[in-house]
Amino acid sequence: MVSVDYALEVDGLRREFGKTQALNEISFSARRGTVLGLLGPNGSGKTTTVKILSTLLRPSSGSARVYGFDVVKEAARVRETIGLTGQYAAVDEDLNGRLNLELIARLLGYSAKNARARADELLESFDLVDAAKRPAKTYSGGMRRRLDLAASLIGTPDVLFLDEPTTGLDPRSRVAVWDLVRRLRSEGITVLLTTQYLEEADRLADELVVLDHGAVIAAGTPTKLKRQVGGQTLEARPDDPARLDEVALVLGEITGTKAAIDADTGVVAVPAADPAVLSAASDRLGIAGITVAALGLRQPSLDEVFFSLTDGTPQERTAEDATEHAKKESLV
Repeated sequence: MVSVDYALEVDGLRREFGKTQALNEISFSARRGTVLGLLGPNGSGKTTTVKILSTLLRPSSGSARVYGFDVVKEAARVRETIGLTGQYAAVDEDLNGRLNLELIARLLGYSAKNARARADELLESFDLVDAAKRPAKTYSGGMRRRLDLAASLIGTPDVLFLDEPTTGLDPRSRVAVWDLVRRLRSEGITVLLTTQYLEEADRLADELVVLDHGAVIAAGTPTKLKRQVGGQTLEARPDDPARLDEVALVLGEITGTKAAIDADTGVVAVPAADPAVLSAASDRLGIAGITVAALGLRQPSLDEVFFSLTDGTPQERTAEDATEHAKKESLV
């Protein structure tokens, strides 16, 4: 293992597919033992970035290093350092869970004995022992994803690329994958997570990089990006919907800004830069005899951040899917 502060270093990375520019000089980094969330609309360059970092695709220009190893010049060393889980589970459905893991271990050079031991270890770790002898085609979506994650960890990688790992999973399975990602981070593994589920990024990522049209348009912690978009909002929901106008008047007087009323949700909201307005609102509403079911300050959600930074619509051009160009390129 190379001792470096940053697990990932991307500098001026460009990638073109014919006349389509998938990546336009993007730069970012990720510290060791953290989760970096890569966000962006469809076609923004997320999967292209993962393919380059995992040595599956050559960059047109610029550089990228994984644990200090150049993805082009030292591709073999990079592959020894990483694990990759794509958008769809890459398991052999006719083999059972144990044989899937043993097969990959043998391909990585494990002896038969050590392959069985590593498979047992991962089956236990991912709560798949009871299903170990069942064909993978009988697994639920969540179980297949856990098996796929286990397979990507056979070689004990320092960096794990997770490309939309919870796509298509039910809420319970998604939460289970979230718990696994947190555990991997606690074990010192650096995770690059691409996702379109903004709640997922908000809960898991230490840092975020937002891509749009192949360029980095924002980067920072979730909290930093929320502050960048706008300040706090004071929200109140009265017990009696008939008093919404009164609540709006009170909040407007306190903040000096006209409050907005959402009749559908029964919530009154107004921008509030000073946290002291919360106690002032509570006092004023109490004096007016207005009881509230909810009263509080709220930061912008990551959804609001995302839609304010991008146009909010998927890109029609999908550079990641320009397969005819990609097939013609020699891989590292």
